[in-house]
Amino acid sequence: MSLVELFWPAFVLAMLLVFIHVIFGLEIIKRGVIFTDLATGQVAAIGVAVSLLVFDGKYTFVLTLVFALIAALLISFATYRVKHVEAFIGMLYALGASSIIVLLSNSAEGTELFAKLQANDILFTTPKDLIEPALLYISIATIFWLFYKKTEGFLKEFMFFALLALTVTSSVQLAGVLVVFVLLIVPAFLSLLQNRFSKLYFSWFVGTIVIISSMIVSYNYDLPTGYTIVFLASLIGVLSALIFSYKNVKG
Repeated sequence: MSLVELFWPAFVLAMLLVFIHVIFGLEIIKRGVIFTDLATGQVAAIGVAVSLLVFDGKYTFVLTLVFALIAALLISFATYRVKHVEAFIGMLYALGASSIIVLLSNSAEGTELFAKLQANDILFTTPKDLIEPALLYISIATIFWLFYKKTEGFLKEFMFFALLALTVTSSVQLAGVLVVFVLLIVPAFLSLLQNRFSKLYFSWFVGTIVIISSMIVSYNYDLPTGYTIVFLASLIGVLSALIFSYKNVKG
């Protein structure tokens, strides 16, 4: 059996994750609030920890969405009212990460659960697992394209961060906080380094290549899938930035 036959649901999920996160990633880089997604994802992950600690894994989606929306509201408010908003977002990320550690510190599986919240294994996704994220991400993308650019002011800010929060609610549970971060930032960043192709289409293409290649590497070398995606995507992003910077200096 070929890798495609064995892991096609995981590959489809990977493409869905790239599809939705690129849309937000390009906007995040344009806004200059790079750590917004990381902070939102980390605060959203508190919902998963609360679900596991208090409700034995029940109500995970609802709790994750609640915490993600809280993060979205705080960041939307900070964008207009708080000086040095990036510092605020960084503190929010630290608050989210430390909250999870504190909540899970007395759990026997606390360290393992925290590791999964940061980068989960999507390699063994089943066809059934694709239905909910496919419907959700297509709906979010449709709302974003139809209504986002028609709004202004605080409503526009909150719509953006609320849609991002809804996306992160799903993707953090599927892939983990760090995987969400690299999928939001790396493909969009790589697309901005070039001027020959559409930024959106190039981001989708390169993001799909990176994540599927990472999954194949993780399978062939028996590596943790989530962290392999984070490592290789980040490495490609860093090397690409250095190469383009060298070319610009030399030119």
